Amino acid sequence: MVNKLPNPIDRHVGSRVRLRRVALSMSQEKLGEALGLTFQQIQKYEKGTNRVSASRLKEISQVLDVPPSYFFEGAPSLGPNARDDSGTGALSEEAGAIQNGPFLATPEAVEVILALGRIKDQKIRKRIVDLVKAIAGEEDG
Repeated sequence: MVNKLPNPIDRHVGSRVRLRRVALSMSQEKLGEALGLTFQQIQKYEKGTNRVSASRLKEISQVLDVPPSYFFEGAPSLGPNARDDSGTGALSEEAGAIQNGPFLATPEAVEVILALGRIKDQKIRKRIVDLVKAIAGEEDG
């Protein structure tokens, strides 16, 4: 029996739903109530386990006060060399590890992103990013 992994786009859309929901300090329960769903269904959407239909995505965008396109910003492309539901091909390492990685779904990631967004001085934001990269052992290239 083949264990079917969530589609990278579905995971990305779900992570963007979570990011916006948390940014608004909204619980899964509250989002579910607004949509007539259970919090378990919201969890499945956010993990990419269940696909969000176009009509449901429109409803979610209205509740979370963003355009539907918000959920696709930064999404990995699924060209001929990208992984699809059949498991052929592969996403780039960056797309798989960062855009669809489990870290972006953590409360810490959301806090960091929101805090960085509140820093008005672009030079300070850049220095913070450089600091985090240095701590992570990356060279500035």
